[in-house]
Amino acid sequence: MRIIRWLVGLILIAAFCYFNFWMYEGPIHFKLVNVILVSSLFVLFRVIFGPSPADRIVAVDILGVLIVGMLAILGLFYDQGFLMDIGLIWALLSFIASLAFAKILEGRSLDD
Repeated sequence: MRIIRWLVGLILIAAFCYFNFWMYEGPIHFKLVNVILVSSLFVLFRVIFGPSPADRIVAVDILGVLIVGMLAILGLFYDQGFLMDIGLIWALLSFIASLAFAKILEGRSLDD
């Protein structure tokens, strides 16, 4: 059963890559945003169905990195500097949230 799930996932990812990079004729920025959105779906799956709280925390941190990347790509495409500023703020808040989640997971209080 596990091999079938892996094969189905591999076929879906290959189909996405084929249609995104060879069939779609848009600019490269939109192709990269599509990759980030599909990656976000996989990460959200891990956040919801993660086997342990540590896996969920790592997935939330990866989701923050993906959001920063998407903001950077959109900032480059639209030539807007404020999107880069929002990405920087998001990265800092994501780092602080990861530290807070790690302390809670360790069993300590936040004021230690």
